[in-house]
Amino acid sequence: MRLNGLRPVWSAKFVHTTDSKHGLAVSPNVLNRQFEQALPNQAWVADITYIRTRSGWLYLAAVLDLHSRKIVGWAMSPAMPAGLVCAALQMAIVQRNPAPGLIVHSDRGTQYASAEHQALLKKHGLVGSMSRKGNCWNSDKKAR
Repeated sequence: MRLNGLRPVWSAKFVHTTDSKHGLAVSPNVLNRQFEQALPNQAWVADITYIRTRSGWLYLAAVLDLHSRKIVGWAMSPAMPAGLVCAALQMAIVQRNPAPGLIVHSDRGTQYASAEHQALLKKHGLVGSMSRKGNCWNSDKKAR
């Protein structure tokens, strides 16, 4: 490669999926680390991850039922608009038809704090819950 003047091109291997520095409303941590649920459709957790493809990054939003530990809704997109997390939540709602009062826990990212996501929660009577800023353990208590 050196003889031909070629150099490798390195691209970022980490993508930030959470932007919690915003002025949008934040839900209290209603889940409060209650990760064991006795019944289905009592509490769901939602998050976004990314997958590297030949064409670039692909973002995956998923909704998991804490009782069964199964994915109940998901959506993929080459970008991370609020519509991505809304599509995943809408799939979960259609698949499971939860009763009002179900907790939907997420981080404080702009997608989850968006008016679009909050309206979807309200429309179906779901309770939004968000972890403390910068806490990957989803607790309002300080990490030990």
